[in-house]
Amino acid sequence: MKRLFLLLFASTCFYGQAQQPGENELGAWYMYFGTNKISERFSIHSEAQFRFYETTSNFNQLLLRTGLNYHINPNAIATGGYGFISTDTSFLEFPSETNTKEHRIFQQFILKNKVWEFLFEHRYRLEQRFLDFGDRTDTQHRARYRIQLTLPLTDTFFLNFYDELFINLQDNLFGQNRLYVALGVHITQNSSVQFGYLRNQFSTAVFDRLQIGLTYNPDLRGVFKRKAKDN
Repeated sequence: MKRLFLLLFASTCFYGQAQQPGENELGAWYMYFGTNKISERFSIHSEAQFRFYETTSNFNQLLLRTGLNYHINPNAIATGGYGFISTDTSFLEFPSETNTKEHRIFQQFILKNKVWEFLFEHRYRLEQRFLDFGDRTDTQHRARYRIQLTLPLTDTFFLNFYDELFINLQDNLFGQNRLYVALGVHITQNSSVQFGYLRNQFSTAVFDRLQIGLTYNPDLRGVFKRKAKDN
């Protein structure tokens, strides 16, 4: 009986650790964003994110996303795109574990406006998510709304804030909410880096994440014009 009790106790402890999703750890997201103009009205969105349960280890998620932007005017942009996401849903790392794979199609609309020195951005996004859990597949739909505020401090430094709400279009309505604050630095005219903190709240857990994001927006219109002339 003593051995049986010890075995049950050890199994319970292991199960509890295996189910621990890592919300007590300070994780990190390392990100790249690009908007590359290819004509007066069109640009290409490129994005890569590497997310970890801990600051420099314990893989959580890889996100790759791209899209085609149509610039209606300087303050309105419509986008259609695709994303690939690989997610390790377990905080503990196991050999030969199967990650969840997701293929995602999205449509979004961005509106920008300025009030005094405050730069506002409203982003509306719809997502169609095709998930592969390894032993089953599922299709889900989601809506997202993000309000972002940027405050220039000097020609070099700026503050950035946003709050983003995720709404499930099936099952439970609330998906998650992301609250973000960061200090940004303009490196060149078309590149910047942000150092920030994200509070990612789900219905059953809250994750604290450091974020380092690099934005690089080279104008590629000259490259495409040269190619057109060469042809």
